[in-house]
Amino acid sequence: MSAIDSTRSDFTVDEASSEQIEGTLFVVAAPSGAGKSTLVNALLEREPAISLSVSHTTRPPRTGELYGRHYYFVERGEFEREVAEGIFLEHAEVHGNLYGTSRTTVQALLAQGRDVLLEIDWQGAGQIRRTKPDCVSVFILPPSRTELERRLRGRGSDSAEVIERRLHNSREEIAHAHEFDYILINDVFERALGDLQAIVRAVRQRSALQWQRHESLIVELLAADPTSE
Repeated sequence: MSAIDSTRSDFTVDEASSEQIEGTLFVVAAPSGAGKSTLVNALLEREPAISLSVSHTTRPPRTGELYGRHYYFVERGEFEREVAEGIFLEHAEVHGNLYGTSRTTVQALLAQGRDVLLEIDWQGAGQIRRTKPDCVSVFILPPSRTELERRLRGRGSDSAEVIERRLHNSREEIAHAHEFDYILINDVFERALGDLQAIVRAVRQRSALQWQRHESLIVELLAADPTSE
């Protein structure tokens, strides 16, 4: 983005940048049971301008999950082939299953000016930050370990062995929370949702983005000579 010379008196609105403004990439991660998916789904209802990138996974679908809406469910062999072909922007193994984000889909949405949200784990978030350092990352914490365990057991969809593995892995996941731009505690749901939405709205008001979006207005304001009126 080029700066505007405010000393000139011959500005025209046509000088404003006509390039498409790239969308913002939001990354949300959390330990299993922290309520990440519920928060993300509620955020998307409030902020329809955000596109959720649907991940690929080798995990079997849970009750009610649909192919292409919640995940692209694939076999491990197919997933590994796609990794070798460079299909994924990020990929990681989580709780024994593989997850990945399509590079083409995300880049196409961002190029169209759409904000994109990735609901991924801390490993994938680290990969995203290395390739797209201007992304905005959020880590969601449960209010307590007791509440985390209660939520995991309350799902009724995982075996005791799976729950214990998720609880064990949550320690390593939480240890990486400090690497994220923001940390939210999902205690009172509406408050956590409001905080998440506030982050999204604050990012959209960043000066660099506002300058690009409203450059025509800025050009007009700088071109006006109040002494001549």
